[in-house]
Amino acid sequence: MSLPENFLWGGATAANQCEGAYNVDGRGLANVDICPAGKDRFKVLLGHGETLEPDTEHIYPAMEGIDFYHHYKEDIRMFAEMGFKVFRMSIDWSRIYPTGMEEEPNRQGLEFYWNIFRELKKYNIEPLVTIWHGETPLYIENELLGWANRKTIELFKKYARTLFEEYKGVVHYWLTFNEINNALMFLNLLPTESAANDAQRTFTLLHHRLLASAEIVQMGHAIDPENKIGCMICYGESYPATCNPKDVIADMELKQMQQFYCSDVQVRGVYPSYSNRIWEKYGVQLDVTAEDRAVLKAGTVDFYSFSYYCTSLVTAEDTEGKEKVKGNFTAGIRNPYLEYSKWGWAIDADGLRFSLNEIYDRYGIPVMVVENGLGAADTVETDDSIHDDYRIDYLRKHITALREAINDGVDLIGYTTWGCIDEVSMVTGEMKKRYGFIYVDRDNEGSGTLKRLKKDSFYWYKKVIASNGENL
Repeated sequence: MSLPENFLWGGATAANQCEGAYNVDGRGLANVDICPAGKDRFKVLLGHGETLEPDTEHIYPAMEGIDFYHHYKEDIRMFAEMGFKVFRMSIDWSRIYPTGMEEEPNRQGLEFYWNIFRELKKYNIEPLVTIWHGETPLYIENELLGWANRKTIELFKKYARTLFEEYKGVVHYWLTFNEINNALMFLNLLPTESAANDAQRTFTLLHHRLLASAEIVQMGHAIDPENKIGCMICYGESYPATCNPKDVIADMELKQMQQFYCSDVQVRGVYPSYSNRIWEKYGVQLDVTAEDRAVLKAGTVDFYSFSYYCTSLVTAEDTEGKEKVKGNFTAGIRNPYLEYSKWGWAIDADGLRFSLNEIYDRYGIPVMVVENGLGAADTVETDDSIHDDYRIDYLRKHITALREAINDGVDLIGYTTWGCIDEVSMVTGEMKKRYGFIYVDRDNEGSGTLKRLKKDSFYWYKKVIASNGENL
């Protein structure tokens, strides 16, 4: 079976990883701006950092990104050359409301995104807009404790309403929160004691985000009934390490918490039956009112989108002495049947087919893969060519898996690779960990000309899109 004629081929970016221009045209500081590269990065990502204002001891990659702010015309022109049907991007909250507290939006920030949408329209590229991709105004983080405070919901609704009204009829596809379940994945990456201490805060802020998601789904539909609004889940597919029932149960419990907890709420509109057991395990007391439950029920999403990079193995046994590996906010033991990237992520295209079936069987709504790609250290040859056959091989296998999933009956409507252009890595803050079809001359220290170069994968993906996935 061929892919649908109207299949949405494209690529994905995030404002905090590509835009830069952190202090330009009225933009305020965001939490991501003060997230440094290096050993202190995860302390800040997890909310344990003491760096609440920029200092001179760290490099802050998000402040400059790849300067998409001043290169968007060139970059979109190259996306169009590849044949993109859709471009996934995010809007930076602090560019629209610099502190989050203003009554009126920053007009210069709105105009910047208007310029992007006009450029996309010129090439008939559909925007897919993520409303929150980790970017919260730093003032809200410092003064209100961010999403741990219910007041942030109202500020976010004001921001979202501005976007829906401003870009009505221009943007038709929206995502509420990027990888909303990452907060739960962070818990499992922490030592047990730290996780227990962070659990109340984590589940509270997540409840507030789920409420905000439901509220703005209703709002977006009311403002424009043509809006299609989706959830976005970090899908870290996992398998039981053995056929030992205890491993199977361990894998089930991990999936319930990490994979399904958030999407069950966003798609079905209710906290799942197993949520009480999870809250009990972590000693969490959630303030879920009758009004909250009504909001969640009324604000279910139109489609399900997710990121997919790798898979992991789960065991109930003591892992002492076993080789451990990490992926995109996931961890486990090494799978002997799979190859691993230089960053230790399992390469598993079959897992993507399995995931697509698992998701569609569970929810039965249209699905999009909005992040998928291979991070690697690319080499620029003397003639400015970049031979990234390893990336082509990775994507070829995963696009084949997409086709198989469609043959299985999955209603898959789009695929946006991460990232279509090199940008700052969210996990490590590095530039040398590259995903794009387009190379950007910038290094980990922020040096470079920012020159854009086409990799071999650029020309390959162009053929894939032109053939609607037939020519791999």
